[in-house]
Amino acid sequence: MRVIKAALPLLVLGASTLLFGSNALADARIVTSIKPLELLVRAIATEDMEISTLVPPGSSPHNYSIAPSNRRALESADIVFWVGPGMETFLTRLLTGSEFGERSIALMATDARLENAGKVADNHDGHDEGYDSSHDDEHHGHDHGDGEDPHIWVDPYMAVAMAQDIRDALVTLEGTDSRALDHNLAEFRAAVLEKETQIRKQLEPVTHISLFAYHTAFIRFAEHYNLRLAGVLTLNPELSPGARHIAEVQNKLRAADTPCLLTEPQFNRQWWRSITEGLDVTFSTWDPLATDIDATANGYAAFQQSIADAVLACLPENAEH
Repeated sequence: MRVIKAALPLLVLGASTLLFGSNALADARIVTSIKPLELLVRAIATEDMEISTLVPPGSSPHNYSIAPSNRRALESADIVFWVGPGMETFLTRLLTGSEFGERSIALMATDARLENAGKVADNHDGHDEGYDSSHDDEHHGHDHGDGEDPHIWVDPYMAVAMAQDIRDALVTLEGTDSRALDHNLAEFRAAVLEKETQIRKQLEPVTHISLFAYHTAFIRFAEHYNLRLAGVLTLNPELSPGARHIAEVQNKLRAADTPCLLTEPQFNRQWWRSITEGLDVTFSTWDPLATDIDATANGYAAFQQSIADAVLACLPENAEH
């Protein structure tokens, strides 16, 4: 078993094109619960760290059941990153228990992480032109019925705060190259903030469109970019919405200005087709689990762009009816 050392303080590094790596930790095994977290870890980890993800492509963490191969991956892992009990319910018993609890890191939106996300916003050029960091304290109202909204990775400022925590966890592994991790974190932060500025400008023509989402996964992205989210089909994807809620959504769709429904590939398309039958609604598909995004150090910025592209597809000239 590898030794966990005390975390070193973050080294403030200037911009550099030097690629860092470390051969001292060639057998380090990092496990992530879902693909978006893998994108964050790959951005921070050194190239010789082995990274794998538990939930396979096309599956949803809301209803996934752990497989024997998942159990073996956890047993061999040095660190396991997951969002927390509000998201990957199938991991709660294992990752909060005595066997894996000490090597698991929950990245859910704690007060400290929300504060760090706010600092990212305050220090980002152009912040005053768009994002209102007070939204970070409001997310608790959007959840799966019993707590904080767990879809934290769709907010780019939260992603930077999570990346800081990932760096702080990886640096505790014996033999790790702290300078490499610090460099990778700085590079990631710069890339995400640059992409955030680009996307904010791209989405300006969409602000008048009434967006509807399948479930709450889209809320943090919409709030971050000040998009008009007019309704959510279901607050909990594990439960079928009642007739009253469906009727309310249909009424909102009828009254909305150029409504667009953002669907997700993990869930049954026919279900929302039946709800919108006869209504003048356009459709676009986004993937909160980044299934088709390459798992590289640049993957998270590409993931953010993929969400923006899905929203841009709601424009009348791009829309699918």
